[in-house]
Amino acid sequence: MVLKVFFPSCCASAESGILIGRWISEQNSAVILAVVHFPFIPVQVKQYLSEVQQVTKVSISVLGSWSNSKQEKEESLSEFLEDLGTIFSHEPWIQISKEGDSKFWSCSTLQKHSNNPKEEEIILIYYDQRKVMLSHLHPPLDIASSTDHRAEDASKLSAIFDTVAKSKIVFMTDRYDDGPIKLTHWQSDGVEASIIVELMKQASVPACMLLTFLLSLVSGVCRSRVLKFWPLSFLWSKLSTCEQLGHRLQHLQVISSNRKAQNQGQLMRKANIFVSLLIDVALGMLLMSWLYRKNRIGHLADTLIPVADHVAEELQDLLQWLMGAPAGLKMNKALDQVLGRFFLYHIHLWISYIHLMSPFIEMILWYVGLSACLGLTVALCILSDIIALLTFHIYCFYVYGARLYCLKIYGLSSLWRLFRGKKWNVLRQRVDSCSYDLDQLFIGTLLFTILLFLLPTTALYYLVFTLLRLLVVIVQGLIHLLVDLIDSLPLYSILLRLCRSYRLAAGVKFRVLDQQDGKPLRLLMQINPLSYGSVVQTYRLPTYSCYPKDSWTSLCKKLFLGELIYPWKHKGEKQD
Repeated sequence: MVLKVFFPSCCASAESGILIGRWISEQNSAVILAVVHFPFIPVQVKQYLSEVQQVTKVSISVLGSWSNSKQEKEESLSEFLEDLGTIFSHEPWIQISKEGDSKFWSCSTLQKHSNNPKEEEIILIYYDQRKVMLSHLHPPLDIASSTDHRAEDASKLSAIFDTVAKSKIVFMTDRYDDGPIKLTHWQSDGVEASIIVELMKQASVPACMLLTFLLSLVSGVCRSRVLKFWPLSFLWSKLSTCEQLGHRLQHLQVISSNRKAQNQGQLMRKANIFVSLLIDVALGMLLMSWLYRKNRIGHLADTLIPVADHVAEELQDLLQWLMGAPAGLKMNKALDQVLGRFFLYHIHLWISYIHLMSPFIEMILWYVGLSACLGLTVALCILSDIIALLTFHIYCFYVYGARLYCLKIYGLSSLWRLFRGKKWNVLRQRVDSCSYDLDQLFIGTLLFTILLFLLPTTALYYLVFTLLRLLVVIVQGLIHLLVDLIDSLPLYSILLRLCRSYRLAAGVKFRVLDQQDGKPLRLLMQINPLSYGSVVQTYRLPTYSCYPKDSWTSLCKKLFLGELIYPWKHKGEKQD
């Protein structure tokens, strides 16, 4: 049977001593965690290991001996190392010896209490202890399609990674400690720390307390009964700015929470939210500084009124074209004139409203620009709401045309069932047979003829205003796609994958090192980082989408039947 020994590469130059680690009997593997140097007292070593086991819940024990001699190995040292196996009584007792600067080590096992002791083939696997401890092994994303063999390999690797990660307390002691036991591991020359990080940890405590207090006040105001009255509740549920502010408020509550993250997923979620908020606010501040530089707010306000007038003139020209003979089509002149004048009157009202608001537009834009300090996503949501308000007349035209077209479509379908002796059963939601008398058939024929000949005129107006409405919805959809991208993109995980790819491990690969006859097989374990696509898929943050989720088939059906296409969503629809 093959015995696999995972040896930390940082212990290759350690002085002689004993090997402590975890024995995984299911895999016939030994994970070496540290080397305890001579001299030591066995009772103190056992007491230290029992304390470590109580804290880490990992069965750490003495697995064997380690000999590192610059000269030829002495016979007395060899016998002493073999005798240690009787004191600590672990089977198999692993003996690893390094002679001089040779990279080919001797490795053997002792089984004193076995009835049939036999020589096992040993594979010596070197691993980077720091990278393995700091990394997080991710299971395969396609668990349903993964084979049993692949799942079994993932569980074996997980046991090794968990052993090193849970034994963090072992790596907190260095050679400068005054304790009776001296260890060699990846932090034996000094515990890795950063003064800046420690200062930030200390400063974050009062900052989080203050932020939690302010958020509790804001949450109390948001949950008050004032916002439940009709005008405010309607605006809060329909405006994307309010939805984005509520979404960011939840993010701030997650960050300022004093509850410690229970697992790696929760920790990464908090870090991703924090970095997303930080970058969002930074981009918003850049946008705000650009807007208030060189009086760009005033130039934008001066440009807005001429643009609105130009759009109104184009709509008036379009309506005049529809009121004539568009593309040579023969329209119903009476209905065409009524619809055209009706829409022209609405454009006149809208232009009057815009010119009435023109003295206040610059002041409104000035205060709207200040909202960019809350983040670029908030500024984009305000832009989307402004577009919705500026194109409200187009929305009204679309609603009028869609309702009129839908009424005629449903009227024609109902009258078509009348000709076939059918009717729609409202209670059972199905089409049933029905007998009609002569008067009903005569009136139905007249109504069907009238609706059929008026349908082209209505359909043309509906088609034109639907195209304009779809153009506005597409622009708003692109804005909300950008907002969702900023909200959901796990920026911290992507930066971690870019700078320290070993922190996000998808698996491992083994590289065969130089071999020598009579020596164990030497392998180097290297971490395979998670792909960028898997990082985004694993750590993507949930978002609140504000664009329609209809399929293309459903969308085309709604357009054909004249059903309304809303640019917003109802509150509470959450996408993960």
